[in-house]
Amino acid sequence: MARKKKLNLKKQTYNGANLGFENQLWAAADKLRGHMDASEYKHVVLGLIFLKYISDVFQAKYKELEAKKETEYTDPEDRDEYAAANIFWVPKEARWEKLLAGAKQPTIGKLVDDAMVAIEKENPTLKGVLPKDYARPSLYMHRLGELLDIIAKIGLGDEDAQSKDIIGRVYEYFLGRFATAEGKGGGEFYTPVCG
Repeated sequence: MARKKKLNLKKQTYNGANLGFENQLWAAADKLRGHMDASEYKHVVLGLIFLKYISDVFQAKYKELEAKKETEYTDPEDRDEYAAANIFWVPKEARWEKLLAGAKQPTIGKLVDDAMVAIEKENPTLKGVLPKDYARPSLYMHRLGELLDIIAKIGLGDEDAQSKDIIGRVYEYFLGRFATAEGKGGGEFYTPVCG
């Protein structure tokens, strides 16, 4: 039987120290949560963070391809360029800039849901994985728009962010905070010990 190692996220010190924005993001997200339970709201926040991450990675590759157009034949809208680099294809209607442009609209929840559907359609490995309930009445659309504005300020997919594993650290931080908010042992998780 595999032994289990206790990981307490609340007390863990990261090798790279805090990234500097975790507490602000949590405070903003918690404030925007309203009357929604943390166990429900975590799916809203984590889904948006993942969407921002894949959009940022896509956009970084897009800019790289755009810059090479002068010297090589590249097409930033050729999905094969992204598949070759192991990057999720993000259709135009699902790109972060498009969502951010609609953040103040009362239809922002539907825009996010449609973006998640479009991403799953274009990336079969994500089929059935992404949350698609952002248009529900219990989620206040103006708060959802404000949350998009906050997440937009965090670069998650550029080379520097990837080298620091920002997405992993943000996820780990949020999971610990949500576990604390849900009263699940203060962010304690169990992972099997290797070897």
